[in-house]
Amino acid sequence: MSGRKGPPYTAWLVHLYTASSAVIAFLATRAIFEYRFRDAFFWLAATIVIDASDGVLARAADVKRRLPWFNGAKLDDIVDYLTYVFVPAVFVWRSVLVPDMWTVPIASAVLLSSAYGFNQDAAKTSDHFFTGFPSYWNIVVFYLFVMHRSQMFNAAVLLAFSVLVFVPIRYVYPSRTPQWRTVTVGLGVVWGITLLVMLWQLPVVSPMLLWGSLIFPVYYAALSFVVGWRK
Repeated sequence: MSGRKGPPYTAWLVHLYTASSAVIAFLATRAIFEYRFRDAFFWLAATIVIDASDGVLARAADVKRRLPWFNGAKLDDIVDYLTYVFVPAVFVWRSVLVPDMWTVPIASAVLLSSAYGFNQDAAKTSDHFFTGFPSYWNIVVFYLFVMHRSQMFNAAVLLAFSVLVFVPIRYVYPSRTPQWRTVTVGLGVVWGITLLVMLWQLPVVSPMLLWGSLIFPVYYAALSFVVGWRK
């Protein structure tokens, strides 16, 4: 290899692709304020696609070598906090998932616990695990929204996951943890398609599709506990 860095515009395009999630987070927030909850989830689904693919694009474009002075990891954390934490917290408030008097405290628990989770040194380990519940609040609130359980049940679930952020359990990084990666990615793709079908069905979701979709989260949790315990 010649050692040339090559044109930096491809690296900038990848960073722009990552940063676009911040704009999508704004559009999702606007939809939530206008009570267009289905549209908000579609916007959040778009950010998941971006988050799942921008790392591959960044490595292909060799962004660290081409733009060594620009911190793509920090950019990724900023947009992830917006899309995985802040927008779902707004959703909890606007959709009244929990009792009205608890809305602000529980939304605050989500925001503050994940602020801690994002900023601890071991948030992402060198061997590709997340430490503590990895702030998948967009998925949590989606399931709470479609399951139509009581507000007290929703509050208990949100508080439980807020506590799990602080528990140093190692969770699988689906696209990078080597153990069972092919199976995890394959099941994750099927699960993602299932969630899109459920999203399209809103406001009434097929019970069979809903309960069937929980197979992947159960698999993910079990794999994380088993592999994390061995580690």
